Amino acid sequence: MGLTNMESTSTHIKQTFPVAGMHCAACASSVASMLSSMPGVSQAHVNYANAEAWVEYAPQQATPAQMATAVQQVGYQLLLETPADDAEAQWDRQKKAALQVKQQLIAATLLTAPVFVLGMFFMGWAYSAWVSALLTLPVMWVGRGFYMRAWKQARHRQATMDTLVALSTSIAFLFSVFNTLYPSWWTQQGLPAQVYFESVAVIITFILLGKWLEARAKGNTSQALRSLLELQPTHVLRIGAGNEEKVSISEVAPGDHIRIRPGDKIPFDGSVLEGNSSVEESTITGEPLPVTKTEGDALFAGTLNQQGTLVMQAEKVGAATVLGQIIARVREAQGSQAPIQRLVDRIAGIFVPIVIGIALITFGVWLIWGGENAITYSLLSSVSVLVIACPCALGLATPTAIMVGVGKGAANHILIREAASLEQARQVTAVVVDKTGTLTEGKPQVQATFPDWSEWSKKDRAALYGLETASEHPLAQAIVDFVGTGAVTRITDFQNEPGQGVMGRLGKFTYRIGKRTWLEKEGAEFSDSVLQGVANWETQAFTPVWVARDETVVGALGISDTLKPTAASAVESLQAQGRKVYLLTGDAEAPALAVAQQVGIPMDRVLAQHLPQQKSDFVAQLQEGGEVVAMVGDGVNDAEALALAEVSMAMGHGADVAREVADITLITSDPQRIPMALRLSEKTVMGIRQNLFWAFFYNLIGIPIAAGVLFPFTGFLLNPMIAGAAMAFSSVSVVLNSLRLRALKL
Repeated sequence: MGLTNMESTSTHIKQTFPVAGMHCAACASSVASMLSSMPGVSQAHVNYANAEAWVEYAPQQATPAQMATAVQQVGYQLLLETPADDAEAQWDRQKKAALQVKQQLIAATLLTAPVFVLGMFFMGWAYSAWVSALLTLPVMWVGRGFYMRAWKQARHRQATMDTLVALSTSIAFLFSVFNTLYPSWWTQQGLPAQVYFESVAVIITFILLGKWLEARAKGNTSQALRSLLELQPTHVLRIGAGNEEKVSISEVAPGDHIRIRPGDKIPFDGSVLEGNSSVEESTITGEPLPVTKTEGDALFAGTLNQQGTLVMQAEKVGAATVLGQIIARVREAQGSQAPIQRLVDRIAGIFVPIVIGIALITFGVWLIWGGENAITYSLLSSVSVLVIACPCALGLATPTAIMVGVGKGAANHILIREAASLEQARQVTAVVVDKTGTLTEGKPQVQATFPDWSEWSKKDRAALYGLETASEHPLAQAIVDFVGTGAVTRITDFQNEPGQGVMGRLGKFTYRIGKRTWLEKEGAEFSDSVLQGVANWETQAFTPVWVARDETVVGALGISDTLKPTAASAVESLQAQGRKVYLLTGDAEAPALAVAQQVGIPMDRVLAQHLPQQKSDFVAQLQEGGEVVAMVGDGVNDAEALALAEVSMAMGHGADVAREVADITLITSDPQRIPMALRLSEKTVMGIRQNLFWAFFYNLIGIPIAAGVLFPFTGFLLNPMIAGAAMAFSSVSVVLNSLRLRALKL
């Protein structure tokens, strides 16, 4: 069944289906309208740019087969056999659709050329009209899809661009046929029996040309997604019982053993079983230098093996890999709706009926006040109105910019959850950043201990190792690495206090490891000798981690972290964009101020020793003061503040919960991606506004001109052929403007 991410609740399913046959925003509106009207469907929206329908429905009342039947009634296809998340299949559909339009265009052009020549240069030839009629009929047959879809839509009281094309060309053709058969009806009144076969043929040809150019341009909007998918090999060498066989990656299951040769792409997430090699992981980590891999080391799908041969065990395959999740997120974001698109969709839904109304008014006005050429003028003007109106440009304005913007972000290791995030990020006025793992490497090291490490008892060391092994805090691994493996100990009654520390029992003792304020609250006593022993740590920007056995503080570890190379430039870029930057951390004040000084954050915007609740309270405080807040963090203790902020960014190497809450994930954990993401938002929204301005401006100017408002002043009346050309290229211009984002330097 076709789906991108099929989510299921107890009563409803959310599913995505590919849709074939759409030609404009009104087509998408028709499909959405048909799906929404079905019993059991709670909501549906259709993305014209990527030709997909997202449906939430109750499976007891509605089935995909019933949806496909309903959509088929209005001239479109809901593709049930092709998964919507199969990008290769989607590109094949796009290629086939573009090839079909190209073939139609070639046939229409060959047939239109003689009709155009006859209509322009041989109007006086006695058989010109008859030959033109005979050549125009096959052109209309080539474009029969317009008429078939328009008829199906009319039966359901719906109208799209197909309706406009079918109406305009049919009226012009039938009028011309009448004049060809009964020219005397006009000549007896002293008027010429004019025919417009060339207009019919040229209109269809120009619209097919526009559709072909649009199909090619739309294919380029998903280039970033295609690049991600090309990181995956299609076949691998699976090691079986005494032999190796080449199989499709879809046939591999977790636990299978795969041989990776030099130059091969790593196909799955897993680990090295045999061999040594260097693997280039920049696609996942952003680090340009190859990483040495030996037995037991982790491997990630989409990375590139270099010199050696490896045997790996596949642990996560397909959509479960890190790369698969990135691809899924990009697809989901590209298919999501920006808030502004909802207004555009409502306009597109009523656009065609309004245009038909304007065409009827135009016909009536010219018929009454057109003088001796009233019939000719009324026909030409109303046909021009129908032809020039372009709902396609409206429908493409937002989704094409979103698709390119999301793809541009993915290419720069910025993973955007949905279009609304991309649209809102430009409004951010204050950026709140966590310290550890965001501005610093998040790989702190123990720099000092009190008392001297040699004086710590084996039991205290064992408790320290056991508790920190179970902790999720970013500083925990530094302590584990420092203590070393030692004896494996059994910690009981383990508890994690977010933002405070950890506690548990070892034997008859209760150990607490964490902040001084928390230990004091729990009744731990700090002796003068312990406090004096760490007195100089503050000046060295060491973060103290205190260790208490029952009610006695037995020692402390001084930990410091390394600043990320791009932290200072990231803060500078954010401030250059006119945004306030705050440092919000649960760490002690001294290391927080030291980091702030190094990166250029004002001291009055540094808030240290904040618990998770206090972090979210501060975000709320900024919001109450009128700030639009972006929160950037990487830990469990940042999740609450991330959820509250208007825009949330998580570091890709951080905790799962932070990434799940965040609107934007910075895959490489590079702080320079923060201003890049905000700049991408600004440029994407600018592209959307330019597209919408052009789409509305084109229709607001083009329709009145087609109706003949300039005629009383200049004698100019728009030829339907020119109207058709303008209509064809209006949507192409919108897509090309969106594609400019691909060249944007962030």
